[in-house]
Amino acid sequence: MEKRIADKGTNHNPEKLRWHPAFLQAIQQELFEYRNSLEFKYEYQLTSEPLRIDLLIIKKPKHITIDKNIARIFRSDNIIEYKSPSDNLLVKDFLKVYAYANLYVAITSGADFSEITITFVGNKYPRKLLEYLVDIRGYKVEKPYPGIYIVTGDYLPIQIIESKRLSENENLWLKSLTNNLEIGTADAILKTGKKRVGQAPLDAYLDVILRANPEIFLEVQNMANGTMTFEEVFTKAGIIPQWIERGIEQEKEKTVHNLFAMDMPIEKIAHVTELSVEKINSLLRL
Repeated sequence: MEKRIADKGTNHNPEKLRWHPAFLQAIQQELFEYRNSLEFKYEYQLTSEPLRIDLLIIKKPKHITIDKNIARIFRSDNIIEYKSPSDNLLVKDFLKVYAYANLYVAITSGADFSEITITFVGNKYPRKLLEYLVDIRGYKVEKPYPGIYIVTGDYLPIQIIESKRLSENENLWLKSLTNNLEIGTADAILKTGKKRVGQAPLDAYLDVILRANPEIFLEVQNMANGTMTFEEVFTKAGIIPQWIERGIEQEKEKTVHNLFAMDMPIEKIAHVTELSVEKINSLLRL
């Protein structure tokens, strides 16, 4: 019997989606105009032990001004902590990353504490963390832009980004890194991404938002002419999702299991993956 979709656009297995590589590409897209002046070090390893910063962004040269809402606090070395849509930013995350900042300066040759900033990025409103910073730490929190909270009162510049509250016009890529994507936003991603193919990586980003929002992209497809496949939609936009681009059967099989876990009907899974219903039933052992 066909499984029914319980909640449109809701991913029931968030642990299977690789949000962090997608976040890296999203922030690279947000800072696209400054790509020649920024060095991105993903999962930067602090020590020989598994202590890693989610993302370290280094300005080169140091004096360049980043005129972008999410990066106006940036100095030379900028430490970023990211939480996937299902996770919360907690007080322990603040304490951990603040410790990372100190350790980074202590063990990195040439690093200057006065040139460090800390940014936290999450999709949910960090109420408990903000209360801790204000009530316990005595910091002040201002909101100069939608979804961006600037924390003052510490030696280090600190900001918290609530990605779902960001402006779509200003921050299309970070705001869209969600499992609750809207149709208009999905269409905007395709149109904007087409212009940047070959200039900045998008495969991991598109792969994760497609897997997290399969029904939305089906609707975008149906708005086109009702007969296009996922492959045709992305090809027309000049973008090929990672699992299609590689053309590996194993990737399609993984997609079958992911979509089935999201309660997508078998016939729609067949439409998405271009595998037969019989093949899908076989893979799922139905």
